[in-house]
Amino acid sequence: MTERLHDARPRARAVHADPDAPASPEQKPLPEAVCRKPVEQKSAAEWAYERLILYIQNFEEQLAAEDEIAIGLTGGNTGILRIEGVGYFDPDIVTFYGTDQTGARTQLVQHVSQLNVMLRAMPKEPAAPAARRIGFRLAEDLEHDT
Repeated sequence: MTERLHDARPRARAVHADPDAPASPEQKPLPEAVCRKPVEQKSAAEWAYERLILYIQNFEEQLAAEDEIAIGLTGGNTGILRIEGVGYFDPDIVTFYGTDQTGARTQLVQHVSQLNVMLRAMPKEPAAPAARRIGFRLAEDLEHDT
């Protein structure tokens, strides 16, 4: 049954200049957890959240061991946010939790119609023993969502 779900994936496409580039989320099979509920039954926020998880996880797979994921914020001189959490609030809000370059607690609340996220690599916190990876935790949360 899983194969049938993956065959019915929404349209997605990516073309890279390097034919040997690692596969991107558009080119990979959708995880079963994402396929449990048809896209037509998901809110815009839920569907955006699930795809963001796939992009975050894919980006983290390509990071150096000492780097963590961050997002570039839009609007003014707001800088970047080290991603420590991602959520959504139906029907149309996606939220990013984290800290900015100065270590200040930061939260970005964004309507899905305005969703523009630039994923960035940034060095881990000097005091941290290892870089944190949120993509795995986000994907694990999808698996436990019923």
